[in-house]
Amino acid sequence: MKPRNRPTLVRRLLSVLAALLVTAGVALANRPMVAAGAHAVHEFQINRQSYKEDYGHWSRLPVPRDFRVNAIHAALLHTGKVLIVAGSGNNRDEFEAKSFRTVLYDPATDEFTEVHTPTDVFCAGHTFLPDGKLLIAGGTKSYEVLEKDVEHAAGVMKIKNESPDGGPRVLVKGTKLLSATGLEYRTRSKLTVPAARKVTHGQHVAVFAGQAEVWVDAVRKGDGAVVKAPAQYTVAGLSGPDARNLYGVSDKITREKQEYGGDRTSYEFDPVTEKYVRTGDLTDHRWYPTLVGLPDGDVLAVSGLDQFGRVLPGRNERYHHQQKKWTAEPRWKRYFPTYPGLHLMADGRIFYSGSNAGYGSDTEGRTPGVWDLGRNAFRPVPGLRDPQLNETSSSVLLPPAQDQKVMILGGGGVGESEVSTARTDVVDLSAAKPEYRPGPDLPKPARYLSTVVMPDDTVFTTGGSSGYRGGEYHGEHRSDLYNAQFYDPRRNAFTTAAESTVGRNYHSEGILLPDGRVITLGSDPLYDETGKNAGTFEQRIEIYSPPYLFRGARPAITGGPAEVSRGATARFTTPDAARITSARLLRPSSVTHVTDTDQRSVALTVRPADGGVDVGVPDGTGLVPSGWYMLFLVDAAGVPSAGRWVRVR
Repeated sequence: MKPRNRPTLVRRLLSVLAALLVTAGVALANRPMVAAGAHAVHEFQINRQSYKEDYGHWSRLPVPRDFRVNAIHAALLHTGKVLIVAGSGNNRDEFEAKSFRTVLYDPATDEFTEVHTPTDVFCAGHTFLPDGKLLIAGGTKSYEVLEKDVEHAAGVMKIKNESPDGGPRVLVKGTKLLSATGLEYRTRSKLTVPAARKVTHGQHVAVFAGQAEVWVDAVRKGDGAVVKAPAQYTVAGLSGPDARNLYGVSDKITREKQEYGGDRTSYEFDPVTEKYVRTGDLTDHRWYPTLVGLPDGDVLAVSGLDQFGRVLPGRNERYHHQQKKWTAEPRWKRYFPTYPGLHLMADGRIFYSGSNAGYGSDTEGRTPGVWDLGRNAFRPVPGLRDPQLNETSSSVLLPPAQDQKVMILGGGGVGESEVSTARTDVVDLSAAKPEYRPGPDLPKPARYLSTVVMPDDTVFTTGGSSGYRGGEYHGEHRSDLYNAQFYDPRRNAFTTAAESTVGRNYHSEGILLPDGRVITLGSDPLYDETGKNAGTFEQRIEIYSPPYLFRGARPAITGGPAEVSRGATARFTTPDAARITSARLLRPSSVTHVTDTDQRSVALTVRPADGGVDVGVPDGTGLVPSGWYMLFLVDAAGVPSAGRWVRVR
């Protein structure tokens, strides 16, 4: 047989070039068809079994229209349901209408239910208590008013009472106050002014005026009622001694922007009754506070904006979980910006990672460090790179918790800065002199990154944006990040995961579910996709199934105790005892503004036993705080069982 004639190299190249030109021409004329084809190819690729085994898989959760809410806060309850809290949802109209929302999602049945929400818990703080209830404290008492919308000059006024006799004085909402020049102002709310205090020193008696603060608004519109210097004001309508003893003082009354005002309400959300139960009020109003559990089960509340929109100057307080009341803790004075990233250490001290949500001084309170509450001593932790870019960063106690390592990820400049960072740094808190050391960079600079501790000792990171609230970054109108990755603390390296399909930036959350999947929800972009119009809150919910769910049969836990004790061993039955190589207790997440003080994974000792495995729980209330956990048994391939709820008393 004669060999076939083969075209010359030149002829082959010309043929390929012609084919490419024809293909390009067809593609240009049929852009929609090409796009549809590319989408089909992509869908085929991400739905292949081999792809899922390597990268995992995302799916959209069908949310009934009546249950679509603005997810500002989210927490996994020990009933297995996800508590999704919106409050007013960053929506002034909903706030004015007193329309506050909370929804429960059950991953086991994909059912949603509505929960009555008594006050606006938008931008509150929260953490789990030892009995599994979720403590939710603070929230919104008033919405911000931008400078362009301030028609009447306003300011904070102290009303003083110099009379020790007659008890407190009550001023009704709208009480009129007059300046020396006759300008009129009215109180924005009802106010109780305490009586003055008499203090006796030998034969001398000193009187200290009682006082209370209140917003006042000028009756006259415009700049005519602006007062830029401290002044005293007369309370109209008073007579006799009260006319002399009661008066107002204010540093300034302006038409400047008015910040959000914090609320004092506090609740325990009961996962069993699925209701908010009122507790004693906070001692301070707090908006954007952080709550962190202490080794004895009580809770520390720090930072936040007060009822007048001022960052609290280091006044912190304690929740006594058995008495269900708050008390001021002046011995724990320490200033933080809002939503500081706090982590309970094994020895009971508190580590501040440097992460925060932004409100507050651009210099004070931003240094990472270890806080010893017993002595109110704060030891700075050095070594953090890009320390000026901690705002809207994330921090996580790396698994397992026994290693006492915390990682900080991403972040940006103060306020609406266009600067952000891809850096991650890790600190070993068990070291004699802890200091941050470089970790691997994220694929792209990221703010608002969700971090989820997984049963296989990795950390899943997803969402975020390079720009402020998903806005412009290096010329791009929108900067949401769809890439996801796993961080492996053992290798100090990231591996790629499947990309999400929904952008998540400000006001977004990621939570590990008991079945081993991850739920992601929320996002509050500043602008729409064009970058020209106002953004709308993202109400779609996605579920991520990690690669370990596509790598064969999972271990099963078929029985065991509902409670375990620190320092003790417990037996759990499983037909897969021979495959089990590790066991983990994962404390469920309670997250807002990428701040989660609850999330941790505790390594357990594990050994085969008759019909199952014996797991040993380590001792130490700082390492294993009392409360509910998910127990995961993991095999040699890193495939975990479904989580089984157990309580550590």
